[in-house]
Amino acid sequence: MQDRAPRVAVFGNIYQSEKSSCAEFLLHKLKAEGFEPHIEAQFSEFLQREARLDVSDVPTFTRIEELDATFAVSMGGDGTFLRTAAEVRDSEVPILGVNTGHMGFLADVASAEISEAIALLKAGNYKVDERSLIKVDTDAPLGGYPYALNEVALLKYDNSSLISVATFVGGELLANYVADGLIICTPTGSTGYSISVGGPIIVPASHSLCISAVAPHSLSVRPVIVTDDVEIELHVKSRSQKFLIAIDGRSEVLDEGVVVRLRRADHTIRVLKVCRPQFFDTLRDKMQWGADQRLR
Repeated sequence: MQDRAPRVAVFGNIYQSEKSSCAEFLLHKLKAEGFEPHIEAQFSEFLQREARLDVSDVPTFTRIEELDATFAVSMGGDGTFLRTAAEVRDSEVPILGVNTGHMGFLADVASAEISEAIALLKAGNYKVDERSLIKVDTDAPLGGYPYALNEVALLKYDNSSLISVATFVGGELLANYVADGLIICTPTGSTGYSISVGGPIIVPASHSLCISAVAPHSLSVRPVIVTDDVEIELHVKSRSQKFLIAIDGRSEVLDEGVVVRLRRADHTIRVLKVCRPQFFDTLRDKMQWGADQRLR
């Protein structure tokens, strides 16, 4: 009796049809290598409506729990990868990121490398990185997925006034930040929002979190790195009595009195690495470190 082909859950960017141009080739390559692709229902509808691709013969799914998936593929940029991670949740299904966006730290397989990447997966020539998550707890219920692979940001809501964020680490007061906002990022998220406010780049396996202020009132404020085995507690004061919490970009409005508590999640997101397995290789490539930027 022949074993069932390994199932692959395919997620993708559902906003820009040009980023789905290689979806047809990906599906073909998966089938050719003996995998059984299943497309997220929303992405399948998008491919047929906007990208004009006939994928009606490929099974769909709405929740990854419906599949016994061997791995998942995220087609798009790092934003699509974050959405895929939120869908994968604690299922332990590893994610392969195919980059049809720009930077691609998480989605680091270029569209030209799809064939090679799938062949390497078939041959078992890959590694799996375990990426930590931040678990968000609040006094008020959150409407969305309360985990962040990249960062949690507390931001001013509806006026130009600064907010004040009293920040406690392991029960001790670190600082009362007066700023446009505060970012708490994982090592994975250190190359995201955090880096734009002067935060450091952190190697993924560092078991740390970075706290960075957004446009702080004091020039002496600098990012602080703490170990990820502590709880971070945040108390916000705002002139509007409200503030935004953004969890990997998913924003909600909270009232001023709501306390936010952050800690390392009990589960991780598993990231498949095939064509470009080394973090430093990705840094040099995406940041163009060492490249001659002078006009010729």
